[in-house]
Amino acid sequence: MIKVHKASDGKLKQHIDANGHELFADVAEASGGDNAGPDGHTLLDAALGACTALTITMVARRKQLPVEDVRVQITHQEEGGVYRLQRQIELIGNLTAEQREYLLGIANRCPVHKILSGQIEIATALIG
Repeated sequence: MIKVHKASDGKLKQHIDANGHELFADVAEASGGDNAGPDGHTLLDAALGACTALTITMVARRKQLPVEDVRVQITHQEEGGVYRLQRQIELIGNLTAEQREYLLGIANRCPVHKILSGQIEIATALIG
């Protein structure tokens, strides 16, 4: 479960409890915040990047492929109501072209990619 509430410091800074892991979100000063953490869009982009790197790394280890590191860059653009994500992946290690293509395909199997590529429904309710 993810729990979010206003942090004790900052103008808009939010405290996030992600299953016992503590992090913060905020917005830029130009938007009224203190820029004390990533904003929501950046957190979404980071989720895709982290999931991609983790998924590729886990598969490479399971297949005993010589991957030393997986580096992922995510950028996005919003235009006409469409949120477009651009993902670039760098595979570090002595891999063949065939192994690289295989691992590139694995990127599309990361759970966050699957969620973002599918239909998302959000149910919202007031509590308390």
